[in-house]
Amino acid sequence: MFTCLTVIGLCATAAPPAERPNIVLVMADDQGWGDMAYNGHPRLKTPNFDRMAAECLRFDRHYAAAPVCSPTRGSVMTGRHPNRFGCFKWGHPLRPQETTIAEALKTAGYTTGHFGKWHLGSVRKGSPVNPGASGFDHWFSAENFYDNDAILSREGVAVQTRGESSMLAVDAAIDFIRDATAAKKPFLAVVWFGSPHSPHQALDEDRQPYADLPAKDQNFLGEITGMDRAFGKLRAEIKNLGIRDNTILWYTSDNGALPKVGSSGGFRGNKGQIYEGGLLVPAIMEWPAVIKAPRMTYVRCNSSDIYPTVLDIVGVKVENQLPLDGISLKSLIEGKMPSRGRGMGFWDHPTPGISTPSAKWMADLLASQQAGAEPDDPEKLRLDAGQIKQTYPEDEFPGHATWIDGDWKLHRIVDKKGKLKLELYNLADDRAEANDLAGAEPERVKQMKADLEAWLLSVVKSLNGEDY
Repeated sequence: MFTCLTVIGLCATAAPPAERPNIVLVMADDQGWGDMAYNGHPRLKTPNFDRMAAECLRFDRHYAAAPVCSPTRGSVMTGRHPNRFGCFKWGHPLRPQETTIAEALKTAGYTTGHFGKWHLGSVRKGSPVNPGASGFDHWFSAENFYDNDAILSREGVAVQTRGESSMLAVDAAIDFIRDATAAKKPFLAVVWFGSPHSPHQALDEDRQPYADLPAKDQNFLGEITGMDRAFGKLRAEIKNLGIRDNTILWYTSDNGALPKVGSSGGFRGNKGQIYEGGLLVPAIMEWPAVIKAPRMTYVRCNSSDIYPTVLDIVGVKVENQLPLDGISLKSLIEGKMPSRGRGMGFWDHPTPGISTPSAKWMADLLASQQAGAEPDDPEKLRLDAGQIKQTYPEDEFPGHATWIDGDWKLHRIVDKKGKLKLELYNLADDRAEANDLAGAEPERVKQMKADLEAWLLSVVKSLNGEDY
């Protein structure tokens, strides 16, 4: 079942400043589980990711909370399944009523920064859901995915940049980290790449290792290689600043493999689906002060766990904490958690995404600001992000939902005509989710269906505003 973290006092029990680790959360955009050399990709060059994976904690069964971008990013911010706050698909914003990881850590004296893709509201001044309104002291952010030479928003001011997209975010984050380190302040740096989201536009040097492949593959794989180089620079700078031992560096992706070019690593499905290929993503964590030796964990985790894990490590307790779907992985990080101990729910709601053409909107913002005007379009500012305009029935759960309990996964699929289908798979034996065991395991299906529907009901209650 989902967990509600019972807490009192905003940060009364936070650890002393000298003991608080720095937090760096890095996320790719559309990188599947198999889109890493260390996960067996036959051609991809990811030397920096490979090196860290061989030296740190490697999560081999780490899931994105959703099969597309904005919802998973919202789960990182809140520790909650994104449907709880209406972030069903790409382009849906956070609700300003939510408490973010940045807001929580600020109460413990952290300075906070966001760099790269936002896609949880707006990057314009005056928005209730821009990074600044969501707890970030400093931000250099894009509305959505972004490519090379992107126009980014520096705390609401559009800036024309020059450079490879992933490196743009890393260089801005490094400046922030240097300043925080010089000021002797613990920091949260959220670095969200726009790669390898399409359209793929790799640099010539990053395409070169794949020169014998079709152009589309050169550019896709080249974007990941460029992202790898930027990540390597970030990791090296953390070491050069002398803060590596007590810095948590956590890397993952926002959903599974892209169709046609990406790799699910042999798991079923891809981006947009909640079969394993659309949800399983690469994930690695470094924290030398605690993780003393490299190891791999097969404990099933997901992106909603990041928020409660970080808050538990730092010792922050949020007053009136909203119901959480994630759990703290602190014991797992310390090597004391052999299993998750509870189920995980996922729900791909049929509500469609919202178009957020970042390049066009950012170009318009730059042109307006250069002309001395500050645009006030409510659509782009997302002024209605906190409004709950629709009440959802508590006895209907449309779309495709799943419940994972240990190695068992139940699919609850409702088609457009309202017909329900259940599928059951043993993930330990059936990587491709090809052997449906629902007919052979009726009692297990009955119990897992009850657990899943209890969780779905709790999500709908949150969605309808009962948490606020």
